[in-house]
Amino acid sequence: MTIPKGLTLPNSFIADSNLVCKLQKSIYGLKQSSRQWYRKLSEALLKEGFQQSKADNTLFTRGADDSYIALLVYVDDIIITGPNLSILHALQSSLHQQFKLKALGPLKYFLGFELARSTAGIFLSQRKYTLELLEDTGFLGSKPTKTPMDPKVKLHDETTQPLDNPSAFRQLIGRLLYLTHSRPNITFAVNSLSQHMATPRTNHLQAVHHLLRYLKGNPGQGLLFSSLSSLQLRGFSDSDSASCPITRRSVTGFCIFIGDSLISWRTKKQPTISKSSAEAKYRALAATTSEITWIRYLLLDLHVPQTTPSFIYCDNQSAIHIANNPTFHERTKHIELDCHFFRDKINNSTIRLAHVPSSLQLADAFTKPLTSPILQTHIAKMSVYNIYTPS
Repeated sequence: MTIPKGLTLPNSFIADSNLVCKLQKSIYGLKQSSRQWYRKLSEALLKEGFQQSKADNTLFTRGADDSYIALLVYVDDIIITGPNLSILHALQSSLHQQFKLKALGPLKYFLGFELARSTAGIFLSQRKYTLELLEDTGFLGSKPTKTPMDPKVKLHDETTQPLDNPSAFRQLIGRLLYLTHSRPNITFAVNSLSQHMATPRTNHLQAVHHLLRYLKGNPGQGLLFSSLSSLQLRGFSDSDSASCPITRRSVTGFCIFIGDSLISWRTKKQPTISKSSAEAKYRALAATTSEITWIRYLLLDLHVPQTTPSFIYCDNQSAIHIANNPTFHERTKHIELDCHFFRDKINNSTIRLAHVPSSLQLADAFTKPLTSPILQTHIAKMSVYNIYTPS
C-alpha cells in the first residue's frame, strides 16, 4: 500500500496488513482535474524561480544567457530546453522530488510530432500520424493528387445527398484539423470542409477523399526551422473578398515568418461583410498585426527581442494607403475601432506595411484553392519540405 504525502494513518490501521484504503473521490475524470494539476505544477515551478509568461501561460522561463531555461507544459507533458545540460538535469531532479517524472531524453517525438535535427536546423513533421490516418481510411494505396483541393469544386453545392453517417465525416475532419499544425498547405482546404460539419453531403466527402489522396503523395511533408535564418519577423496578409457565396463574407489569410521559417498561419472567415476588397484587406491586416504583436511579446520571454520593425506584405495599395493615412475617415468610419489599433503600431514603428505583387503573395494559399504550379512555388518559399523523398 502506498501512502500519499501529507496523509497520516492510525498505527493500528498500518499494522493490520489486511486492510486497504477505500478511495472516496479521484481527481482523474473530474472537470477540474486538469486545472488542479496545472495549479500545483505552476506553484512548484514558481518556487523554483521561474516566471510565467503573460503571452502564453503554459510557458515558464528562468535565468539568462548560459543559465537560461524554458519550460513548456501541455497537460502532463513537459518540454525543457536550455544551453546548459547540467542545469537542466538539476531542474529535472528537483521536480522529480515533488512529482513522479519520466525523462524521455532528447526531444524526438511529442504529441504526434516528429522532430529531426541536423546542422541545417530542426525539421518538424507528422509522418507517423499521417500514415495512420491514411491506413485507417483505406487511402494508403490510393493514387495521389497534386492539390489539396480542386479549384473547380464548389463546396456550397447543396444538390447532392446528405451523408448517412455524418459522425464519421466529423471525426475525420477533427483528425485533419490536428494535421494542419505541421501542414500549412492543407489549412484552407480543412477550414473550408470544417464549415460543413453540421450537414455534410456527398460532395463534401468527395473533397475529403481528394485531400487524403493529396496527403498520400507526401505523407512526410513538414516544416524546416533553419539554424542559419535571421530572427526578423515578417508577415504576409491577404483576403479573398466576398468568397462565401452564402454569407458574402471575406476570408482572411496570413502567414508569419521568423527569418525564413514559417511559425504561424491562419485561415478564417471574417465576422462581418466588407463593403469593398480594400476593406477586406484592411481587416486582414489588423488580424495579422494582432498575431505579430503577440509573437513579439512571446519572443521577449524567449530573450529574442525585436529591435527593428516587423514588415507585413500586402498586395492591395488602397488598404496600405488607408492604414498609413488616417484622413480617410469617410472610407473607414463604419469599421470597428478594434480594427484601427494597428495604426498605432505603424506610428510607433513596430509595424511597417509594404506592397508585394499578387504573384508573390504567399498568403494566397490560405484564402483560396490554388493550382498545382502556384501552390508548389508558395510552399517551397514557406520552408515546407519532405526529407523522406529519395534524392
